[in-house]
Amino acid sequence: MSHGIRIHAYGRPEVLRWEEVPPGDPGRGEVLIRHTAIGLNFIDVYERTGLYKGALPLVPGREAAGVVEEVGRGVRSLAPGDRVAYAYAKSGAYAQQRVMPAERLVRIPEGVSDRLAAAAMLKGMTAQCLLRRVWRVRREQVIVIHAAAGGVGLIAVQWAMSLGAFVIAVVGSEAKAAVVREYGCERVLVLGDDLVPQVRDLSGGAGAHVVYDSVGRDTWNASLDCLRPRGLMVSYGNASGPVPPFAPLELSRRGSLYLTRPTLFDYIRRRAELESAARELFDLIGRGTIRIEIGRNYALQDVAQAHRDLEARQTVGSTVLLP
Repeated sequence: MSHGIRIHAYGRPEVLRWEEVPPGDPGRGEVLIRHTAIGLNFIDVYERTGLYKGALPLVPGREAAGVVEEVGRGVRSLAPGDRVAYAYAKSGAYAQQRVMPAERLVRIPEGVSDRLAAAAMLKGMTAQCLLRRVWRVRREQVIVIHAAAGGVGLIAVQWAMSLGAFVIAVVGSEAKAAVVREYGCERVLVLGDDLVPQVRDLSGGAGAHVVYDSVGRDTWNASLDCLRPRGLMVSYGNASGPVPPFAPLELSRRGSLYLTRPTLFDYIRRRAELESAARELFDLIGRGTIRIEIGRNYALQDVAQAHRDLEARQTVGSTVLLP
């Protein structure tokens, strides 16, 4: 019988329970997957705490890789034995097996392991969305990337450098700064009270064209102050907590700034968008332009500890859960 992690109430990591989770049978247009690797993301924490609410009981998780075991009626694009991966708007990845719509799955290319695919899909396509669609990064543009040693951050730093951007990476400790420098980024700042003047100094006094902020509450004001007039604030995470309400006048006061709060799933709704994002990501991985750092592996049954470590910012790069 298939097992997985389910929550019956929102709360601390202790609410994550290992239980029997029957996957059901695939219907028309669906396939049954046996998961081989599951990606850990901050969105999983938001689901657990109730920041992003869903119907309880809930199986968390949005990203995984695995093998097709059974196909439903009308599925022609996949067959049993195919290796596939996904980043999906609906939770349910924290399980040994899962039924999924075939149209939301992509094949894992030869030469890419299941663990690597699970570590890369949601985070890598998020980076693609941020750098190529939310704001199309160009050569010599000044960009600030918070949480640069994290799963999305390390991918985004490498990707932005390959596009010729002037990348300023921001991390939470000297140890994480060393990790980012190993990936070729020279301008790495440890988050502190002097962040704004350092960004101003590195940018010749002009400020950044765009700031990518996944930290949220703790970095909000500093991120806005790092921008040049008509710069773009991209808020895409809440690692330190959600941003409190603010007056739009603050954007005007700082130089007619722009603000957006994107989510990946709105940028891969159509099949063509999903395929394009995944293709570009896997192409860069295949050419060695992007290296995926898998900092830690946990058994799926130990996911509570994985959540604790993620929230304490003890992880580097991507974290993978093994069912």
